[in-house]
Amino acid sequence: MSYEAYLNDRNVILTVAPTGGVHGKDKNQNLPEQPEEIAEQVAACEELGASICHLHARDEHGENDAGRIQEVNDAVRERCDDIVIQNTTGGQSTYDARVQGIRTDPAPDMASLDMGPFNRGQHIITEHTRNNIDQLAAEMRKKGIKPELECFNNGHINEVYRLIERDALEEPYYFNLVFGHGTFTPPTPENVLNLVSNLPESSEFNLLAVGRHQLPLTTLSMILGGHVRVGMEDNLYYRKSEPVQSNAQLVDRTARIADLLEADLATPAETRERLGIE
Repeated sequence: MSYEAYLNDRNVILTVAPTGGVHGKDKNQNLPEQPEEIAEQVAACEELGASICHLHARDEHGENDAGRIQEVNDAVRERCDDIVIQNTTGGQSTYDARVQGIRTDPAPDMASLDMGPFNRGQHIITEHTRNNIDQLAAEMRKKGIKPELECFNNGHINEVYRLIERDALEEPYYFNLVFGHGTFTPPTPENVLNLVSNLPESSEFNLLAVGRHQLPLTTLSMILGGHVRVGMEDNLYYRKSEPVQSNAQLVDRTARIADLLEADLATPAETRERLGIE
């Protein structure tokens, strides 16, 4: 987790987030919404070097539907070779919906764990109390699911330290640092450096930045010895005014940048070993 580590030929873990639960086909017709659509695009991304897929489920109309996460998992497993499955427990969902992401059969390798609420739009604040966080963390640990610790702003790092003090997490701690609008961390290189400098020992970090910030800040993450997440959940454009054609297009660009930086992409097996996933 350092520039020195980057210089020493460490592998970069590339996560693809193919759909999320915010945007729909009205914003970009290439956004996959149904299980087979999602699985087809995830398989293409695995071939290009993605080793983790971050999954959401939607209903037949494209709206959030945590009840279909099992269908999405099944379709991805059928289409892909060995990609690490990471289900969401986040977003605007209630606790009952969040927990469905860690109750699939089989359980996912990983699941996101929001470290607190954030605002969205004019009237929405995500419901995520400390009690919810503690319950989700405990169930993940019991089931051997690796949590991706989603920090939408600086204060959420404090919440990770709280879980570490309670012995609720196992090393290495895998952070997902989120940069963007609203109550996300403002997307600047200076803020990336600041957050990374505040992470505990025995940490690995992944960087997520929305919209036009995805390309420059994920590149910075690789230089700093971190990992990257790209995909249409976070970015619907390939470049200014040019809608992205598929998730694979974003993964392909990131893979080429990693190659230019002389960094290798971790395979799914290497990702499991690095993050301590059994």
